[in-house]
Amino acid sequence: MNLTLKIWRQKDSNAKGQMVDYKVTDISDHMSFLEMMDVLNEQLVNSGEEPVAFDHDCREGICGMCSMYINGEAHGPDRGVTTCQLHMRMFKDGDTITIEPFRAAAFPVIKDLVVDRMAFERIQQAGGFISVNTSGNTQDANSLPISKIAADEAMDAATCIGCGACVATCKNSSAMLFVGAKVSQYALLPQGRVEATERVQNMVAQMDLEGFGNCTNTGACEVECPKGISLDNIARMNRELMKASI
Repeated sequence: MNLTLKIWRQKDSNAKGQMVDYKVTDISDHMSFLEMMDVLNEQLVNSGEEPVAFDHDCREGICGMCSMYINGEAHGPDRGVTTCQLHMRMFKDGDTITIEPFRAAAFPVIKDLVVDRMAFERIQQAGGFISVNTSGNTQDANSLPISKIAADEAMDAATCIGCGACVATCKNSSAMLFVGAKVSQYALLPQGRVEATERVQNMVAQMDLEGFGNCTNTGACEVECPKGISLDNIARMNRELMKASI
């Protein structure tokens, strides 16, 4: 395939960015999207130009690093996949592909397609943990009975990889799906109930402090989440916050 790429280039967070056009040729439809970007960067380096900066790590859909906004969609046109799992067979020969960073006030651009998502880390630090007795008398987890339904729902919430697609695709740049998933994975299990009140209050307060918007039930976050995190987690977070506030 021969493609035209319109890519956002920005030297640093203080510089003014712009879209720059690039041509790539002989792209196999078996390539992943990141492999196609590797081809482009090799081409740029060989011609003495600055390669396009983009985040990636595991390239297996686990780490959540490969966050690109492709043709107006977080992680591109496929569903249930991250950018590294997106394959070039989703595009046609001669296509023009627009590639931008995840745009949100709480995700400032560092360079090109790389954004600072430390806001998510600070939300996690505010309450995304449990206190465990490590004195040598730690209770065996198998001795705590948990219903199959609760265990399944907690596991579903825990599949969130914190990529930020929910924020990027939301018209309000809301992080409530992310925070709802992190609150839910603890709230559904007995180990997480001890600090449930403080957790939800602290995480929601940090979310607001970071400058994320509010949820208006558009549902785009669930649609474009690569792990299919349900809106039910936002409802659960709101219930937990209401109980904690009473």
